[in-house]
Amino acid sequence: MGFLQEGPQLAHPWRSDRLLHDLLDRVLPAERRATLDADLAALGDYAQMAWQRASESTRRKPILTQWDAWGRRVDRIELTTAWQEGPQLTTRHAVLAAGHAPGEYARLEEFARVYLYHVASEFYTCPLAMTDGAATAIKASGNAALIERALPHFLSRDPAQFWLSGQWMTENIGGSDVSHSETVARRDGDGQWRLHGRKWFSSAVVGEAALALARPEGAGEGNAALALFYVETMDGQRRKPELIIDRLKDKLGTQELPTAEIHLDGLPAWPVGELAHGVRQVAPMLNVTRTWNAVCAVASMARAISLARDYATRRQAFGRPLIEQPLHAQTLADMQAEFEGAFALAFEVAHLLGRVESGAATAHEAALLRLLTPLAKLWTGKLAVKLCSEALESFGGAGYIEDTGLPQLLRDAQVYPIWEGTTNVLSLDSLRALAGEGLAALRLAVDGWLAGSDDAAATTVITGALDAATAHLDRHGADRASLEAGARGLAFTLARCAAAALLARQAAWSGRSGERRPGAALRRFVSHGLNRLIAPDAEDTGLLLG
Repeated sequence: MGFLQEGPQLAHPWRSDRLLHDLLDRVLPAERRATLDADLAALGDYAQMAWQRASESTRRKPILTQWDAWGRRVDRIELTTAWQEGPQLTTRHAVLAAGHAPGEYARLEEFARVYLYHVASEFYTCPLAMTDGAATAIKASGNAALIERALPHFLSRDPAQFWLSGQWMTENIGGSDVSHSETVARRDGDGQWRLHGRKWFSSAVVGEAALALARPEGAGEGNAALALFYVETMDGQRRKPELIIDRLKDKLGTQELPTAEIHLDGLPAWPVGELAHGVRQVAPMLNVTRTWNAVCAVASMARAISLARDYATRRQAFGRPLIEQPLHAQTLADMQAEFEGAFALAFEVAHLLGRVESGAATAHEAALLRLLTPLAKLWTGKLAVKLCSEALESFGGAGYIEDTGLPQLLRDAQVYPIWEGTTNVLSLDSLRALAGEGLAALRLAVDGWLAGSDDAAATTVITGALDAATAHLDRHGADRASLEAGARGLAFTLARCAAAALLARQAAWSGRSGERRPGAALRRFVSHGLNRLIAPDAEDTGLLLG
């Protein structure tokens, strides 16, 4: 038999991850590490097993069976193996529950688990994120009955008691703009609220509960008249008949995740808070779900780069391994530097979230979280697509072949810029944060992150890009159309400035022990440029679209 190329092997995601080890060593008190490290090691074991299993088996998708053999409507969904394993893994290793433990480090410890579990979970992390968001929103509502009813299930460490929650917001008429939502909440003769309408995207229809936006019958139009309702989907082992699954979406990626179109035909519901301002009640979950999005995007980058680097040691070309080819090595190093910036920013948001929720944060940290959350989500989402594409290219033709498992990385990555707000939606959200205390909080934070850095050249570039962003805001602030037209470039610039400053902080900390790699990541990241500002030209835009 002729030559057979050896495929890439996945390094243990926990034991081989220098960035995660350094982050936890720098931030977490030693007494918090034993339980966390044991969970991270186990999740790394699972990730390796899942990669091997996927390499040796045919990929499956969820299957919806709407009717049984005798004509009874059942809407049964058969899930993949990883999804069937999800409740056990989630509860055994506190993937979700850890984030709601007391103390400022709870979210950091949660997202360390999420980061290692995500890719192996086949996006079981999507309903986990929504369940986390639902728990957060219900806590914030102060609704004692729902807190007592739902939270013990959402945060359970017992798989038999664990519930997933969906998030039913999107309708045919709109995605991010929910102001024209058509789902109606009506009270029946017993005073029970019931929902009637269609939800266009439901990514956790297999869950036991959901939060849904609906317009109470007789309420006015627009966002303010919408209310947020809690629903339960199961009647014992059967799905409630008032919840009808029309079909599963046929998606580009995340194909193991059963995303459904559903009808609500009088599904019982309970108001989470007041019977108005439902969108405002959703707001507490956005910091949570967008942080999940950013950390999961970073996890996909980590997987893609790990496989690409391993393959570069196994693939020979022109008489030597790819890793020894100067241009190939340069490309991998560029990818690594961008990934390290994204990792630093995503996990800074996770840590800030824990500090804010625990009451340990200062006022400027709360404002900083409000700004960095959309910035991290939008930038890491776009970067994940770019880096996964670059990783596939590094495999040559093999990266285009389905049964290598590699194309799935790119298809799945495309969800990150879309879910929980597109890049443009998040860019406009960041403008709203900047209109408050966001910019001042960011400048104060960047000054603190750079305080210990001895890389004067990087510091100059970072502060220069931040000054340019400030000048851009000053120049266009009076012209709303111009400001919005340039919002994407402004958001990317601020995200990259924050990431670079965080890399500088890490490089200074690591440098005290003689570790030079973080400094190399900082220099390479800064060399790629931080300033992504554009000068909007409305006339040219009109000509190009005319």
